[in-house]
Amino acid sequence: MSPEGNKPVMSPSAPAQTGPPPRRFRLGALLAVLAVGLLLGATGMWLLRPVRHEASAGPAGHERHEPPQASGEASGKAPGGTGPAHGRILYYRAPMNPKETSPTPRKDAMGMDYAPVYEEERSVETPIPGFATVRIDPERQQLIGLTSAKATRGPIGGSLRTVGRVAVDETRVRHINVKVGGFVEEIYVDFVGKPVARGQPLFSFYSPELLSVQTEYLLALDTRKKLAGGGGDVGGSGDELVTAARQRLKLWDVPDSEISDLERTRQPRKALTLLSPIRGVVTQKSIVQGMRLNPGDMPYEISDLGVVWVLADAYEPDLPRVHVGLPATFTSKGSGRAYEGRVAFIDPVLDPKTRTAKVRIAFANADGELRPEEFGEVVIRAHQREAIRIPADAIVNSGADQVVFISLGAGKFQPRKVTTGVSDGELIEATSGVQEGEAVVTRANFLVDSESRLKAALSGMVGSPGMPDSGMSP
Repeated sequence: MSPEGNKPVMSPSAPAQTGPPPRRFRLGALLAVLAVGLLLGATGMWLLRPVRHEASAGPAGHERHEPPQASGEASGKAPGGTGPAHGRILYYRAPMNPKETSPTPRKDAMGMDYAPVYEEERSVETPIPGFATVRIDPERQQLIGLTSAKATRGPIGGSLRTVGRVAVDETRVRHINVKVGGFVEEIYVDFVGKPVARGQPLFSFYSPELLSVQTEYLLALDTRKKLAGGGGDVGGSGDELVTAARQRLKLWDVPDSEISDLERTRQPRKALTLLSPIRGVVTQKSIVQGMRLNPGDMPYEISDLGVVWVLADAYEPDLPRVHVGLPATFTSKGSGRAYEGRVAFIDPVLDPKTRTAKVRIAFANADGELRPEEFGEVVIRAHQREAIRIPADAIVNSGADQVVFISLGAGKFQPRKVTTGVSDGELIEATSGVQEGEAVVTRANFLVDSESRLKAALSGMVGSPGMPDSGMSP
């Protein structure tokens, strides 16, 4: 016994056994057993997978385990033994680094299979630099929603649809000016938008100068009457005075009715009434009662809306088929009513921002239902012609060129440069690059475009067609 009492004496080299084994020891043993089980299961699955033997995979008598797709492609058949042949495999390319190639199937450091490069694909010439012919399996075509349509021959360029805006006919606008100073006495047309008739009173104003000219005219009439009995050249001088005074009144826009009343009453009028020269609608008004008017002021602007313009935007490619005199239809967004008119003018200058030109179409508007600044749809019925047509969705703009992808069959798609003409929104004319009956990709063509560019870039990085660079890894 130790001097400390009943506590047993422990050997320094022996661990103390004062309770159950540590909990972490049992947990570690359990984890080790699970890890061994998972390792054995994975090994069994790997051993039970199908093993394929390729004569070209290595030396004689050596077995190589290949993925099913690589084995099927090497035999010239599609995966699973169905589908068209892909051609002879030239070499294999690393999926993550196209500069790494191998004459035989292999895997990279991440366990990914090298992709085969076929002689058939490398031998297809592409007429557009930077693009390559691509092959897409039917399953993948269905997955990305790829569709195609055949180029057909038929009428194109029939109708041109665009947006139009109603505007005032500038040739039917009149400014009412005063040519003599005065003061506004009465206003008969007192708000903008009021319709007026030809000869309707607009306003009256007092002018000292105009009153003086009226008095001179009356004196000229009296002088002519007194000189009428003198005979000879004296009577003729009186006529010249009357004509000069009357002409001065007319130059100041005094109506003939006012001059006739002046001759009849022999009393000059303090206020002169100006009349509307045309039938229309007041579109501007700048006077109020009592204000002073100076020579050159414009109290009113009157616009005749019996005929209006519709300004439509025509894009640059559509301008060659738009001509003066073509029939057009304007459908109002408000009422939904359609109006018939004709192209009256085509702006010779393009808008540099929108690349459009204004097409001016004249429409009769006797009932006044077409209001300026109203929007609607314009359909210009242009002349049609026979041409090769393809869907407008098939065009891919690659920058300087327009490209379509032609279906060559067996899942191959070749990029081809096209030149286009007129379009009706759904179909577009193909003036070159596409033949009648050829199928063009209409949906998922941007995905095909991306793969074509990528394949062309990878081919350029590898080197000459059909052969891997000599400096590549085996």
